[in-house]
Amino acid sequence: MKPYKIGYTTGVFDLFHVGHLNILQKAKEQCDFLIVGVSTDELVMSYKNKWPVIPHAERMAIVRSIRYVDQVVQQTNRDKFSAWEWLKFDVMFVGDDWKGDPLFNEVEKQFQQVGVELVYFPYTPGVSSTMVKQKIYL
Repeated sequence: MKPYKIGYTTGVFDLFHVGHLNILQKAKEQCDFLIVGVSTDELVMSYKNKWPVIPHAERMAIVRSIRYVDQVVQQTNRDKFSAWEWLKFDVMFVGDDWKGDPLFNEVEKQFQQVGVELVYFPYTPGVSSTMVKQKIYL
């Protein structure tokens, strides 16, 4: 039996790579139903100041096709608590590269108040969308 019923994770998933796959696989190993929020192009632009290479609809289709994913939703803002109010997940999974970030420090406090766990997975070393893009543009 898995420790959680409904899990949630989010990402841009631009230039999908093995690090993305690892977090989805590890998340699904711990929950019966995995919901994945895929950031909209406008959201990515608002905090990264650049447009994704792959359009939102295509990134949603890619993530939806992964066997570990049960449901894909649009992530239109970075407010994880409002996502919980809408989706009612038991746990949120995130890469440990976010641990200590002010956004997730606040999320941890909010989730503790409603009994939602925040699980950090080890970041996959040696791969990121930024690294993939740098190799392409060399």
